[in-house]
Amino acid sequence: MSSRAVTALTTGLLLVIAVALVIQSGVLAPPLEPSDYENATLTVRDGNGTTLDTVDVRIADTDRKRYVGLSETASLGSGEGMLFVHESVDSRAYVMRNMSFAIDILFVAPDGTVTMVDHASTEPGERGDELTQYEGRGQYVLEVPRGYANATGVDEGDVVIVPDSVG
Repeated sequence: MSSRAVTALTTGLLLVIAVALVIQSGVLAPPLEPSDYENATLTVRDGNGTTLDTVDVRIADTDRKRYVGLSETASLGSGEGMLFVHESVDSRAYVMRNMSFAIDILFVAPDGTVTMVDHASTEPGERGDELTQYEGRGQYVLEVPRGYANATGVDEGDVVIVPDSVG
């Protein structure tokens, strides 16, 4: 095979790989709309089983939905949030990519136990810019408006009841 043919074949393969990566990244996909998500209502309870609150959430259960997260959302109302569903428990890092409002991030174990609560901000001078990583361990990550955890009393060790239909 001539060097020209090898170069053409290599270039073609690289082009196919590049196109596949762009398609997989979702860059060419239309923006996600709230109607693209399944919805659920979560119940949050303290260690004694007392209900602290309920949260109506959109379910982010695909790579694209988890990547976009709340970045295409103008705001969250009281009692609203997004639940990120992963296939297994692991250490996770979330960032405030293109966010226009601050949130509380609750990392949740497979049994619903809150393992970490973080208060993520878009304000300069708090914990940094949109690339600050908020880290925790869990199978689920619940994002709610900033101040939610303080207002409801939700803390580590409390329980988020995730319906069986979700994950």
